[in-house]
Amino acid sequence: MDPLLLERQLCFPLYAASRLVTRLYQPLLEPLGLTYPQYIVLMILWEDAPCAVSRLCDRALLNTNTLTPLLKRLEASGFITRTRSLDDERVVRVDLTPRGAALKEACGCVPGTLFAALGCPEEDLVALKEQLDGLVAHLRNLETGLENKGGL
Repeated sequence: MDPLLLERQLCFPLYAASRLVTRLYQPLLEPLGLTYPQYIVLMILWEDAPCAVSRLCDRALLNTNTLTPLLKRLEASGFITRTRSLDDERVVRVDLTPRGAALKEACGCVPGTLFAALGCPEEDLVALKEQLDGLVAHLRNLETGLENKGGL
């Protein structure tokens, strides 16, 4: 069989599922003035604020050049603040504003609404998430190994 057939690729259903799920989030987040990547960053901050930009990059699996414009938009919307560390000016710390912290309550219904829209049994979704978490961890380890060898 041809190894380049789209139907044989693992990467394509992962990519397609990610894009389709992200599209399902759009009508839930748009009224709140958020994009899906902004929502991800806010969820991290609701757990971890204040934190360094490097921490956000690591947790959201985003590069700095992707995260910085996203943070600028969140700051312009009044959801976050960015400040340079007094100890090390290379470190930028991100914190929630009261408006950003209050947004957590408005977003509280988003996960349940999305899961209901998927129409899958909860145990199937939990099992899928566990498998994907394992895959992501494995891929991150591979990436780190390749970076350390000069491969990426």
